[in-house]
Amino acid sequence: MAKGTQYELQERTYQFAVSVRRVLSEEDLPPVCWEDSKQLLRSSGSVGANYIEANDSLSQRDKIYRMRVARKEASESRHWARLLSQTLPASLRDEMATIEDEADQLARILTTIVKKLPPAE
Repeated sequence: MAKGTQYELQERTYQFAVSVRRVLSEEDLPPVCWEDSKQLLRSSGSVGANYIEANDSLSQRDKIYRMRVARKEASESRHWARLLSQTLPASLRDEMATIEDEADQLARILTTIVKKLPPAE
């Protein structure tokens, strides 16, 4: 993967986590959303953190593992965003649907990267 592309995806994962935090801080959430929002906060930040760790890994095996974890966290973020898009106040549902879509796109991108990585020795 080219360095420019690597840094673009790193920035995209960062912006994804920021957007989650912005939406979830916009208004008081009903109690039914509390746990799901905490899970989304964790998984959204973990996508980028694991992506960075993958790119700084010491071995190919670790790189593959971290990319898979980043992909898993993106998929998990999609799940929590989908749940929240059904339970958040109506004023936030469209924004949460956008977050769900971005999580899906990130999961697909990371799946492609994992498939193209050379196998670990």
